[in-house]
Amino acid sequence: MEPVSVGLVGAGPWAEMVHAPALAGGPHTRLAGIWARRPQAADELAAAHRVPSYERLEELFDACEAVAFCVPPAVQAVLAEKAARAGKALLLEKPLAADLDAARRLAEVIGETGVASQMVFTFRYSPATTAFLDEARALKPFGGRAADISGALQGGPFATPWRLERGAVLDIGPHMIDLLDAALGPVVSVRAHGDPLRWVGMLLEHVDGVVSEVSLSMAGRGELPPSRVEVYGTQGSASLLGNTLGDGVFAAVAREFAGTVRRGGGHPLDARHGLRIQEIITEAESQLG
Repeated sequence: MEPVSVGLVGAGPWAEMVHAPALAGGPHTRLAGIWARRPQAADELAAAHRVPSYERLEELFDACEAVAFCVPPAVQAVLAEKAARAGKALLLEKPLAADLDAARRLAEVIGETGVASQMVFTFRYSPATTAFLDEARALKPFGGRAADISGALQGGPFATPWRLERGAVLDIGPHMIDLLDAALGPVVSVRAHGDPLRWVGMLLEHVDGVVSEVSLSMAGRGELPPSRVEVYGTQGSASLLGNTLGDGVFAAVAREFAGTVRRGGGHPLDARHGLRIQEIITEAESQLG
C-alpha cells in the first residue's frame, strides 16, 4: 500500500511525543508537513522530522491526502470542518469538540462531505484491549467499573488551559466511557456528581439494565495506580490496566488510519462514535457544580 500522506495540525507536546513520530515512522503513513498556530513551534517540529512547515493551513491541505489534529478541542472542531470541506480524511483526537453543538456541526459536515474519519481513543488500538473486550463480552456481563486517577492538573506538559478549565470529564472521561461502552453495551444514561477539577463519580446505565461506575481525577499527587477497567458477569470477571497497552499503540493508530483512508469507508471509532461519547460527557458535565 502506498503510504498515506498526512498533514499534522498542531505542534504542542502531544504532537511532538506521539503524532509526529507515529505519522513519520511509516510504513503506512508519511508525514507531509506541519501547521500550527505558533509558527515557531511548527518550524521546530517540522525540522526535527525533515518535513515542511506551512504558514497557511490551506497550503498544508494542498500537500496531503489526510489531516491529523493535535490541538485543543475547540480548535479541532473548527479546523477539522475546514479540512473536511477540502476533502481530506480526518484523524481526530478525543473529545471531538469542546461542546456538543460544535461536535454535532463537525459530525454533520463529515457526513455531508463523505470524508473518512477516525478518532484516537488510545486504549482501543492495543492488543491487550482487544483481548479484554473479547473476554468481557463473553462473560455475560452485568456490571463494571473504571478508574483513571492522575496528577495531570498539578503541572507539566498536559496542564493546558482547556484541561485546567474543564478538568477530568472532558479529558480522560471519553477513554473510560468508551471502554465501558464497548465492554458492556451502549450507554443509555449517566448520573454524575463531584468537582471536575478534583474528583468526579459517574454512574452509567447501559442497554439491558447493565450498570457501571466511573471514578475520574486529574488532581492526584504522589505515586498513583494505573488506570483500570473491570467487568463482572455471570461467567467471571476481566480487567484491563492502562500500563499494559504496549509500545505499539500509536503505530497501530497510523496503520489503521491508513487503511481507513485507502478503503474510503468508515471506522468503528469514527466521528459519529465520537459524537455519541460527547453526548454522554456533556450530560455528565451538566450535572456537576
